[in-house]
Amino acid sequence: MSSSSPTIRHATKDDVDGLLALWKRSGASPSVTETPRDLRRVVDAPHAAVLVAVAGDGALVGSLIATFDGWRGNFYRMVVDPKLRRLGLARRLTTEGETWLRAAGAKRLSALVEGDREIAQVFWEAVGFSHYEGMRRYSKNL
Repeated sequence: MSSSSPTIRHATKDDVDGLLALWKRSGASPSVTETPRDLRRVVDAPHAAVLVAVAGDGALVGSLIATFDGWRGNFYRMVVDPKLRRLGLARRLTTEGETWLRAAGAKRLSALVEGDREIAQVFWEAVGFSHYEGMRRYSKNL
């Protein structure tokens, strides 16, 4: 990997395989939507921004999915390559995501954070998010 600071840009369909590989090597918990087809769909969706951090050698080293449902902005798949953690890359991705969501009209943001990942919880609190005890998330795979 290059020692220069990674650049952040919107993902393209050509990034799909690299994103899936990044998520796998970073230890992100797999989900039913972690398929090339589903990821291509979100890359193309007008209500979503799939942001990627790209090292100087072209390797994908970070990601964040930002979506706006017309009501609030949501963050998913904040992932940074383990070799580049604690260097501010996640914060840069979050700032880019917040900028995109603000421009889309979002006034409230939420982040889906794995409950057993303390490092993730600490990060989101450090960038100004609060854990809301009054709500639980329920999900159902189709």
